[in-house]
Amino acid sequence: MSIIWRIFKLAAAAKRLSARSSNGGPADERGELASGLERNLNELRRVFSHAPDLVVRTFPYKQAGRRAALVYMSGLTDKNAVNNNILRELMFHIADDAASGELPVTLGKLQTCSSWTQVERALLNGMSLLFVDGMGHGYALDTQGWPQRAISDSQVEPSLKGAHQAFVETGESNIALIRRYLSTSELKIKEYQVGDRAPCKVSMLYMADITEPELIQALEKRLLGLEIDCILNTGQLAELLEDDPYAFLPQFITTERPDTAASQLLQGRVCVVVDRSSSVLIAPTNFVAFFQGIDDYSMRWPIASFLRLLRFFACFVAAFLPGIYIACISFNYEVIPLDLILSIGQFRAAVPFPPFIEALIMEITLEMLREAGVRLPAPVAQTVGIVGGIVIGQAAVQAGIVSNLMVVVVASTAVASFIIPNYDMASAVRLIRFPVMLLASLFGMIGIIVCVMVLIARIIGLHSLGESYSTPIAPIRVRDWRDVFMRLPLWTMANRPRSIRTRQKRRMGSGSHGGDEE
Repeated sequence: MSIIWRIFKLAAAAKRLSARSSNGGPADERGELASGLERNLNELRRVFSHAPDLVVRTFPYKQAGRRAALVYMSGLTDKNAVNNNILRELMFHIADDAASGELPVTLGKLQTCSSWTQVERALLNGMSLLFVDGMGHGYALDTQGWPQRAISDSQVEPSLKGAHQAFVETGESNIALIRRYLSTSELKIKEYQVGDRAPCKVSMLYMADITEPELIQALEKRLLGLEIDCILNTGQLAELLEDDPYAFLPQFITTERPDTAASQLLQGRVCVVVDRSSSVLIAPTNFVAFFQGIDDYSMRWPIASFLRLLRFFACFVAAFLPGIYIACISFNYEVIPLDLILSIGQFRAAVPFPPFIEALIMEITLEMLREAGVRLPAPVAQTVGIVGGIVIGQAAVQAGIVSNLMVVVVASTAVASFIIPNYDMASAVRLIRFPVMLLASLFGMIGIIVCVMVLIARIIGLHSLGESYSTPIAPIRVRDWRDVFMRLPLWTMANRPRSIRTRQKRRMGSGSHGGDEE
């Protein structure tokens, strides 16, 4: 039976490959390069038949005494490097030893391409290809120079006391930013090409003396098992790599800050850098890691602890405050003080809708204003957010659609969701409030308690790269609680978190605590 099953799998794989080729998909190999220059150029023009940005420059290669051609994509190549470091050297420079076979070019990387698949990939990655008449291979020269923006401050993760540098859309620049923080040879990098139609370079970074090898192998297995046309951003890659694709909570940390990535690498996590994306992935992670900010370690620990507790409280408010309001008004009004319930009754006397419909109208309006603020230009977005919120809220109250207290509840919920430092987690918390509101309108406080129990069970059951999502709370690791709900002094956290399996447990010496010594 096992032999029959293997034959069936091989037949299915061959069928998928033939279907991909018949649909115009890229083939793995287009054959080897020819030794004749004109044959190679004709084949190259056929492959890039509708590519006006393809530049083919033929010239006499004086060192070898033959004709040569330099091919590159004009929009992806640094033309100064092509003219000064390649063409000038090849056309006018004659080495003392002409038979050495070495190219007289002053560039960093020099690769040999012997197949058309390698040629196509090198050209589309911004390299220049040198073809010499009589040679059955080409040379790929490192001349990447595609358009890119300068390194600037992060717009999604601003910091008050941290560094003001954020990742850009170039993988090599992002790796260089991380190396600026981790200038050690223990920082290892593995590169992969993900995508069948348009391969994207994906780099996996880890600390060799800290990170557990099983985590590296697990992530590497998932990266090598991907079958997709192209990876466009880190969010798409995270969805393909995560343990539970149906979970609404993020299972990978997505960050734009190199100091955050370096901090997570020192804890034993793995960082994934995707070329053409301005953010990186960090795994494995847990629920409490989304409430930790880089500023927590730049300020005094009592202030950082207060802010950490404030974030957890804001998470609870953003998820459950509208549901608690609906439950108290609809079912459990006996828990409200008498003076307050009389005031609420006075406000709600002119509202024709039940509390659930009232809250749903305001929450959907708030989400529309939020999305409008994101899509519009920054000056217009601020005006729309402030004026739109005030005008719509005041008009809805005067028209008797919602009550004043409901406007206060929705506004408090919106402010609380902004306090959560991670955007992915804040979006998930915003989504949680809608089923909470529904169950609160049907069952009151019992429905909210059921929602809390289901949410806790879901968090405990989740995993990130095979590691528990609820650690260090479940399973309980009390020693890691020094940096969970509160951030205790740094000298008390001499060991790395046990919730992350690491090869080295200790990260700080016993003499790191300052002060006067007796």
